[in-house]
Amino acid sequence: MTAPGGIRKRAVLLGLVLGLAVCAVTPLNNLYYGATPLGGGHFPLAPFCILALLTLLAAGIGRLVRGRAVLTGTDLMVCWMLMVVVSGVAHTGLARTFFINLTAPQHFASEGNQWNHILGPLLPMGWYPGDAAAVETLYNGLSGGYTMSWGQVLAAIPWKAWAGPLAAWGVFVGLCFFVMLSLTNLFARQWVSNERMNFPLLRLPEAMTGAMDAGGLAGFFTDRFLLCGALISICLHTINGIGFYDPSVPQLPTLILAGPYFPKTGLFSGFTKLKIYFYPAFIGFAFLTARQISLSFWVFFLLGGFFYGVLDILGQQVPASALGVTFGPTLALPEETQMIGAYGVFFLFILWLARHHLLATARDALRFRFRGPDEAEWVGASASLWCLLLGGGALVAWSVAFGMPLFQAILLLGAFFMVMLVASRIICQGGIAYFTLTAAPTDGLLAFFGTGLFSRMALLMAAVMQKMLFVDLRESLLPSLFHAAKVGEGRRPKALYLAGIVVALALAVCVSFAAVLAVCHKYGLRDLQVDWETQTVTTVYENVQRLLEAPAGPNNTVIGFTLLGAAVMFALVVAYQRFYWWPIHPLGYLTMYSSAMRILWFSFFLGWLCNHLTLRYGGIVLLKRVRLLFIGLILGDFLMGGIFAVIGLWTGQSYLVLPN
Repeated sequence: MTAPGGIRKRAVLLGLVLGLAVCAVTPLNNLYYGATPLGGGHFPLAPFCILALLTLLAAGIGRLVRGRAVLTGTDLMVCWMLMVVVSGVAHTGLARTFFINLTAPQHFASEGNQWNHILGPLLPMGWYPGDAAAVETLYNGLSGGYTMSWGQVLAAIPWKAWAGPLAAWGVFVGLCFFVMLSLTNLFARQWVSNERMNFPLLRLPEAMTGAMDAGGLAGFFTDRFLLCGALISICLHTINGIGFYDPSVPQLPTLILAGPYFPKTGLFSGFTKLKIYFYPAFIGFAFLTARQISLSFWVFFLLGGFFYGVLDILGQQVPASALGVTFGPTLALPEETQMIGAYGVFFLFILWLARHHLLATARDALRFRFRGPDEAEWVGASASLWCLLLGGGALVAWSVAFGMPLFQAILLLGAFFMVMLVASRIICQGGIAYFTLTAAPTDGLLAFFGTGLFSRMALLMAAVMQKMLFVDLRESLLPSLFHAAKVGEGRRPKALYLAGIVVALALAVCVSFAAVLAVCHKYGLRDLQVDWETQTVTTVYENVQRLLEAPAGPNNTVIGFTLLGAAVMFALVVAYQRFYWWPIHPLGYLTMYSSAMRILWFSFFLGWLCNHLTLRYGGIVLLKRVRLLFIGLILGDFLMGGIFAVIGLWTGQSYLVLPN
């Protein structure tokens, strides 16, 4: 690649406009049409397709004018990164369940569930709309909304009823984003410059834009290895896409249900639900990931299944009911709570790796010595530490202002951002474009301290705040910010780049909220495809009600598995640090029970196997050449995803190329 160039205003402006356009159309595309998600994961579909088109367009214009490039590779990377940062805000990253969360206690309250009597008195003033008519209009839609233009719909929305809740939650979201920006800047030097961490999800965009800067874009797209990889994806999805729309055409299987081949008891009983998915793009990401990490992902996934079988053989299986009430998105069995302890120990490991950097930063901050930014930082690290403390303090003050005791607010918010930082490390270093948590942050607090840790109102507030930003991390912001820090490495001016991110996030929240409200008022929330969204939100309030009606103490079963997870992670960390020959990376243990790994484990196995065999028998020279084949797998998968997204809008049915 050529040396990084400067960041230009046109790149920031273009990324801002395109990112906001994605936010504006995402609610209509995802919630009403139910089409292929435009975002989705940490390598979102729409931004990459736009990047590919812009790259070809910029290269074509450059050949015609034979002058200064309209868009350089740096421009394209910055533009793409701004789209990635904001694309999740309009869906799972924030807006997907936001308004259901704000209206569920009122709309779904009934004499049967007694929410008005049990939850009603605990709802913080200012969090929820007080106008019952506005809530019903949200669910039923405006009278004649189907025939109204979008401008008329926006004008007819009862903004006065929503102004208060949007302002209150806008402060919360803004402060959370501010803390995430500060965390990113604080750890960027350590992760990017000191550890030289691999960012597999950036490899394809960097290769593509780097080839354009070097004047070799045509050679890049016509490389025989890349074409071979792309054709595998294109042929697979062309055949299966035709078969989706015309059932008479046979499809190539991309899912094998392997579970029925395993016994329901004994050592292999943990594999009775095993599925083998074939996703070319994720095989490509796995190949680009460090071999030690890709090996760890699939090995630990299989070990998790064997652990279940060992417990079955020993007669030590613990019933699922021993979990009690939990908020984890995929937490199903008590042994899965090992992840609570594993996350805690790995968080300490992250701090230990960064100890020299953090101590130096703390000394500078205490002396108010503000140095210039590192190559990967937007501002100096000492300034970001003060911003982190101020932003965290403001979040605590916000929580206390609405009724949460001070100590509980500090503990809760600390758990939120601890889990978020560890998850960001998994996503960025592991190249996992689709990631889900196993246990929620509150699950660990409730397991160790019981419901007595929180007041009744604080328990409700904790569950609702967690649902807003900290439990479904498939499109969470923090990993994208770390990717943005890596993209900005060595590129200046830093202030322009940071300003573009901040403005993009602020406008993305406004545009996303307005777009969701417009879609809901035009068609009615009850007529949108929001079954999953409604079910997950109502489950949160139901779980809070259960804990209020039947308070629980510390859960000894969960504590035991948590301590086991902490011990295993500590041993893995020590072995990883002490023995250079140690083949397993601790990151793999953190994904052992993630629902994402149930889908991706086989892709990581194939990616690791291909990487291992290529390096062993072909050496580094062949590895560099074959690398383009796996980049081609990613390129072909995402381009076909974009094509079928357009076809889905036209036909009303979407063939899904990627996991939803």
